[in-house]
Amino acid sequence: MRFENQVALVTGAASGIGRALVQQLVAEGAAVVAVDIVEEALHQVVTDLQAQGGKVTGCVANISADPDVERMLGTATSTYGRLDVLCNNAGIMDLMTPAADVPLALWERVLGVNLTGPFLACRRAIPIMLEQGGGRIVNTASEAGLRGGTAGTPYTVSKHGVIGLTRSIAFHYGERGIRCNAVCPGGVATAIGAGSGIPHEAGLAKVMAVVPLQEVSYPPPELLQPRQAHSAHRKCGSRYATQS
Repeated sequence: MRFENQVALVTGAASGIGRALVQQLVAEGAAVVAVDIVEEALHQVVTDLQAQGGKVTGCVANISADPDVERMLGTATSTYGRLDVLCNNAGIMDLMTPAADVPLALWERVLGVNLTGPFLACRRAIPIMLEQGGGRIVNTASEAGLRGGTAGTPYTVSKHGVIGLTRSIAFHYGERGIRCNAVCPGGVATAIGAGSGIPHEAGLAKVMAVVPLQEVSYPPPELLQPRQAHSAHRKCGSRYATQS
């Protein structure tokens, strides 16, 4: 198994891509710290996998808050003794809101979760990985990190930032044993926008004219995770951002 005797931490683990990624990592032998802010859903994921014999520990945390990030990294090292793989997967949407209509609170919330969160996690994970001789970081960016027409302004900016963060870490730490990659999915039907409010009408219409509903993927959970898992194990191909 590719991840036997390795420890992984996955954020946004209670649903969607994050849940599928936790399932795949556990199936391939990893001990996993599953992190999410939604306690009930996270508990269900953890208990289901534990019942199947999986080695998984849940950690309820707000990834945009540094004390919570410190605690979740500490959960990995205190429970399993090391950290080999960090998957920064948690994210939220922006209601397809264009720049002139973005409330400051929405901007700060989206950037906090989508960009500050991965930065905080990387900042605390890198010293752990350097001390143990290396590690792998996989950041879930988005096709919105590659172009401007798939979301509103805050989400688009945050995912461009995630790609920049990925490239910078790969450049500065690649020669010291830390691989850092980003995966950039297109539209995937997950709970990323659930309960967040009513989409901006004009912004949504403009985005959907470019990315019609037919292009949104509705794969079963077992098909959501291979690219991220592969990135955690090996170097990646197209739609990945590294130091290049």
